[in-house]
Amino acid sequence: MSKGLTWRFSLIVLFILVSFLYLTPTLVSPLPSWWQGILPKDRIHLGLDLQGGTHLVMEVDTPKAVEGALDLIVTDLEDSLASKTLRYKKIARIAADRVQLTFYDRGTADAVQKMIKEKYPTLELVPPYDDGGFVSMQLRMGEKEAQERKDRAVAQALETIRNRIDQFGVSEPVIAREGLTHIVVQLPGIKDPKRAIELIGRTARLEFKLVDESVNPATATPGTIPEDDEILVEKRTDATTGAVTETPLVVKKKAMITGDLLTDAQVRIDSQFNRPYVAIEFNSTGARLFDQVTAANVGKRFAIVLDNTIYSAPVIRERISGGSAQISGSFTEKEASDLAIVLRAGSLPAPVKIVQNVTVGPSLGQDSIHKGLMAGLAGVALVVVFMAFYYKLSGVVANFGMVLNVVYLMGALAALGATLTLPGIAAIVLLIGMSVDSNVLIFERIREELRLGKPPKAALDAGYDKAFLTIMDSHVTTLITAAVLFQFGTGPVKGFAVSLSLGVIINLFTSLLGTKAIFDLVLSRVRVKRLSI
Repeated sequence: MSKGLTWRFSLIVLFILVSFLYLTPTLVSPLPSWWQGILPKDRIHLGLDLQGGTHLVMEVDTPKAVEGALDLIVTDLEDSLASKTLRYKKIARIAADRVQLTFYDRGTADAVQKMIKEKYPTLELVPPYDDGGFVSMQLRMGEKEAQERKDRAVAQALETIRNRIDQFGVSEPVIAREGLTHIVVQLPGIKDPKRAIELIGRTARLEFKLVDESVNPATATPGTIPEDDEILVEKRTDATTGAVTETPLVVKKKAMITGDLLTDAQVRIDSQFNRPYVAIEFNSTGARLFDQVTAANVGKRFAIVLDNTIYSAPVIRERISGGSAQISGSFTEKEASDLAIVLRAGSLPAPVKIVQNVTVGPSLGQDSIHKGLMAGLAGVALVVVFMAFYYKLSGVVANFGMVLNVVYLMGALAALGATLTLPGIAAIVLLIGMSVDSNVLIFERIREELRLGKPPKAALDAGYDKAFLTIMDSHVTTLITAAVLFQFGTGPVKGFAVSLSLGVIINLFTSLLGTKAIFDLVLSRVRVKRLSI
């Protein structure tokens, strides 16, 4: 065997061995103990359409993100003016895009105007103006910055959802942005879709607010309570009967501390009552604030509010230092675990709502696999018979190249730990057609050369050389299409693009190098007067 043939057959055999090595975890289950930690353990994963699961399309309420950012600015301005002993009548958000500050005199307004220009240079400032005996000014968020905040809210929501799903334990989820405000979530193989949906969509806005005990909650209505108060409900579930009781409480609207300052949340069991609770840890800023707030409000009730529902409202018995606290309530261990997950993963920057919810059953997935495999096998059988009948022994060589294509592609998918979807199976069937198409181009070129009276070896070389550019052009254009599908597609479309891209690259190797090596080997060993083509 010549040196050129040796290295080509070495490559072919090497790729076959590597492909089967990576395919072993997919084909053999469970893996033997000696395999662990030594050999590859990535496998081909089945997509949502093949193993069942949940497909969600979620919409982020982006205007709420802008309103939330302005509410934080209101709180910050109140703290800043209080620290500098600057008197004001009112600071409040009066629209979705603006904040109004009202003062008793113009001198204070002018001083605050200078401070705001330095502190919030990106916001548009409406200069002080007379307002019924007071002096007011307005801060407005421009359209450009508002859009940037909306985009960041969607990106942050996507990352938060990804963190929650990772902690929930779903393998191979698909989480991608779609359009300006939508997020696509695919959870293959999930067994409790309802719990997952509740976990993903939870805003998880954790706030610590002081209870206003000067107002009787039993008789309080939104029109009778002070302007800076609000009425929230404390829910309690009876552990034995499951009955839910709702107790109204009047709390301050302004949150003393928020969940943004948390670093950790873990489920613990109360040894006294044998009930689960969530232990939380604050960062350095949160620990300092928690210390200050508890020191200044000993003897008062402190409501722990999550998504506008009070989980508990304990009395502050003493100053709490160290940055640790606990959220206790009448919830089950699973509810406590879910609460800890959303707190660890962070709160969503804006509410999300599910606009599409499709659940694919495992039986439907198995049916898809069966039909996909049957279609693939039928296609392969027809191609094998046609090539062997029409191109004779040369067709058998082409069939060998087609088999190499499939083996190499499956090995590559396993090596990458790729997810196989129904469109991915379609891409594999398409690859079979492309493999045959390349060989048809080559064989027809060889036939033309044989008709011109060239000997088999010369006709073979000329056929491969003349078909090379045509095959390369068609494969490169297909590869560009696959790249565009991968970049802009989601879920199954990406699965199709991955399989197609790998198939195109592999087919170039097998059609231009693999089958040519077999022909060269036969012609070097056997004196051929006439090609079987």
